[in-house]
Amino acid sequence: MSDITYNQAVLEFATAGLAALTEASAKSSSVRTPAAESHFLCSWMVTALKQRTFSKLVADDLTLWIRQGRSMGAGAELKTLLEKIKAQYSYISDKQAGLGASINNMIAELESQKWLVITDQEVTKKLKLDSDGCNSLIISDDQFTQRIVGDELIKPITVFVRADEMLFAKIAYQHDLLLSPGNKKASLIKHHKAYQIWPKNLQPALTILLPLEA
Repeated sequence: MSDITYNQAVLEFATAGLAALTEASAKSSSVRTPAAESHFLCSWMVTALKQRTFSKLVADDLTLWIRQGRSMGAGAELKTLLEKIKAQYSYISDKQAGLGASINNMIAELESQKWLVITDQEVTKKLKLDSDGCNSLIISDDQFTQRIVGDELIKPITVFVRADEMLFAKIAYQHDLLLSPGNKKASLIKHHKAYQIWPKNLQPALTILLPLEA
């Protein structure tokens, strides 16, 4: 398990959790309400964590989800959480090549939607951008020119964005890109959040999860 990626680990975990829930529901009708499903999954996660059934890469996630399950009950929506993970990480599992081209295609779409896009200026200190309230995306020139080689992304790239997070995450995902959660404190540009895109989509932690397709 030492060479497993986070993507593989979290997908394996989500798939196993949903399979266990399906099996339990088939055996007992009492495990078919949202509250009962959440209780079952929370207990299943506790056992998985104690027995170290899955990669330690998802241990922090399990700790958080268990805490949420215990405090929020059905409100934690653990089944939906696992369904989202399974859907996104299954889809992205073979989307590892051509991410440089994907970023450029995403930028072209944002520009067509009248976003303010800046990729030709270095961002090395705190800045303020006057975008008149428009959605905006900035990538430091040194990262944009040195970390995208041909169609490939060769090092993690930081993207500063001012926009609705779920909107941006959806657009990125449509271009086969996983995003790290937005970080306002790490951003060098006022009113923007810092996001990271990693080579081969190998984020070291959970991506922004989108609503399930109807």
